[in-house]
Amino acid sequence: QVQLAESGGGSVQAGGSLRLSCAASGYTHRRYWTGWFRQAPGKEREGVAAIYHSDLSTYYADSVEGRFTISQDNAKNTVYLQVNSLKPEDTAMYYCAAGCTVVSGTGICDYWGQGTQVTVSS
Repeated sequence: QVQLAESGGGSVQAGGSLRLSCAASGYTHRRYWTGWFRQAPGKEREGVAAIYHSDLSTYYADSVEGRFTISQDNAKNTVYLQVNSLKPEDTAMYYCAAGCTVVSGTGICDYWGQGTQVTVSS
């Protein structure tokens, strides 16, 4: 079955950077988009970035545009999210999702990972 495993989260100070990884297994036919979503306590889930693998089209939420970069390594079947200039409001659980037809807002995707925590202190 398809499994998505996120890693790379951690605790950083404001202005710091992290690289989140999403390693996929059992998902060789990559339909639609692969996206990164985040959810903070008391907040709804929001899509922050996504990539369409066939042509490398990308999507970014306005809140992260210019600070986050999504990329892929086909050989490793892995999608990355480079997060720079982190702010306390970026603190959330970050989830990888695949087979997405909607990558904004709460998203509509076929597969979801368990999440990796990003905590940003001021």
